[in-house]
Amino acid sequence: MMTPKRKEPDLSTYAGRCGSRLRMLREKKGLTAEQLAERLGVSYRTVYRWESGEHDPPFNLLPKIANVFGLHSPREVLAEQ
Repeated sequence: MMTPKRKEPDLSTYAGRCGSRLRMLREKKGLTAEQLAERLGVSYRTVYRWESGEHDPPFNLLPKIANVFGLHSPREVLAEQ
C-alpha cells in the first residue's frame, strides 16, 4: 500500500485544527493512519483527508473515534473553536 505524501493542515481553519488534533491523538496512541482507518471501518485515504484538513470526520463517527482514543466524550475529538 502506498502512503500518500503527508499534507500539513491549514491551522487557520477549523477543519485544519481538527485534522491536526486527530493526527496528534493518533500518533499519541501509536497508531498508523492505516490502523486507525481499519478500526473505524474507513479507508486510510479518508483518515489522511481528515488529518490534512480537507474534510472533517462525520458526526456519526465521532463516538467511535473517541472510543479508539480512550476519550470520555466525542466532543474531545473536535478542535477548540
